[in-house]
Amino acid sequence: MEPDQRDIELIARIGQKDAAALRALYSQHNVRLFRFLIRLTGNEALAEETVNATFMKVWLKAETFSGQSSVSTWLFTIARNEALSQLRKRREDPLDEDAAAQIEDESDTQETAVAKQDKGALMRQCIDKLSAAHREIIDLVYYQEMSVAEAAEVLDVPENTVKTRMFHARKQLSEHFRRMGVDRGWP
Repeated sequence: MEPDQRDIELIARIGQKDAAALRALYSQHNVRLFRFLIRLTGNEALAEETVNATFMKVWLKAETFSGQSSVSTWLFTIARNEALSQLRKRREDPLDEDAAAQIEDESDTQETAVAKQDKGALMRQCIDKLSAAHREIIDLVYYQEMSVAEAAEVLDVPENTVKTRMFHARKQLSEHFRRMGVDRGWP
């Protein structure tokens, strides 16, 4: 069964108040949501709270899922809105980059994990120099592997706005890499 089809089935079961389905959906998506939220909020505790609040909303609102978007897009939209709401209510603490980098992706091999660590610090430095809107686009499109349409839905902006922000973010990243002495051929 395709992952999204499985997620749709889980949402339907959650709508029937199946706790095992909620645990399965949580297990499938919590790491990606946490990574997105820690980049968005810059606060590990807030990101964790927001993941929990997101799945609480899923539990309460699963029957309202219309299927017009993928389940992951729906989850990221809920998480982003919840995070922005929480950020308005509280003062931010600085992002612990080391803690964020230590969150392992279970699909990585040992070799992949080492390669990511080597490039990760430089990449984070360059991404941190981007505006919040550009960091968010980079995260959704490249780290969360969302399409332009899905990112537009999560951000509640037109697709052309996403494309424009992506263009400017890539241009700025390229300039930051150049200043740091990284050539264009770097993956």
